[in-house]
Amino acid sequence: MARTKEFDPDAALQSALELFWRRGYEATSMADLVEALGIGRASIYATFGNKHDLYLKALERYAEIQNPRLVADLSRPGPALPAVREALRRFAGEATSAEYRHCGCFITNTAAELGPHDAAAQRHVERSWEHIETLLHSALVRARAQGELPEDRDPLTLARMLLVLMQGLRVVGKASADPARVRDAVEQALTLLD
Repeated sequence: MARTKEFDPDAALQSALELFWRRGYEATSMADLVEALGIGRASIYATFGNKHDLYLKALERYAEIQNPRLVADLSRPGPALPAVREALRRFAGEATSAEYRHCGCFITNTAAELGPHDAAAQRHVERSWEHIETLLHSALVRARAQGELPEDRDPLTLARMLLVLMQGLRVVGKASADPARVRDAVEQALTLLD
């Protein structure tokens, strides 16, 4: 007869996400995971697979948690450009906030740490970036169709520039003690939407 799990897999995954997000993949050992999740090594393997599998599941969870707000912001009816501006300013604020400053963005951290040599992690990063780029592109296409964005602005090129800016905001926000650096960069980039 199979034993029932004596722990909540969702809570354990959330704990793993938080640990990986704070420390990174390489700096997190299986012993760290056992301690943080409060479950045995065998239970981790049986439920999530190896450390790498657990990391990828944590990365998926992070994308699920982070993306709905951006989807809601950029998909709401009405003028699209204010929503794009608001989303960029929110990213800047988060990048320099106490909550995010020390951890940064889990996706961006993964791109920097594992992206160059881990194809599975890179696929997760690319999916996240493609999703954000698509949201921005759609909002900018709507903005141009509604007369908010000048006709000579290319929505796809702008979306890609804003995606790169957003990822850079996370890196600079994590490493810089000067929040004005991030805020000024966003405000300058937003002038391209005028």
